[in-house]
Amino acid sequence: MIVVIGCAAAFAIGLYAVLTRRELIAILAGAEVMLGAANVQLVALALARGGDPAVASGFSLLVVVVAAAEAAVGLSIVVTAYRSGARSRLEEFGEVDAE
Repeated sequence: MIVVIGCAAAFAIGLYAVLTRRELIAILAGAEVMLGAANVQLVALALARGGDPAVASGFSLLVVVVAAAEAAVGLSIVVTAYRSGARSRLEEFGEVDAE
């Protein structure tokens, strides 16, 4: 039960960071906290229900791979945007003009 409460608290902290922060790095960090909390929750509930630890670990590995891909793509977008115009805040990004 304590794991469920801890994961819910970590997920809420990550959600708060995503919804209130304006720096892109802080938003990405909040998303990573949310994915980590969901990952721990998934494994804990799978093991508590008597599931196979290998299946829980497989799902956990899948979530970690998706989180790593999300972080790599997000950070590459942030670095490219900063190099092209020194933008790192969410408000500095507008709609892209299609020419």
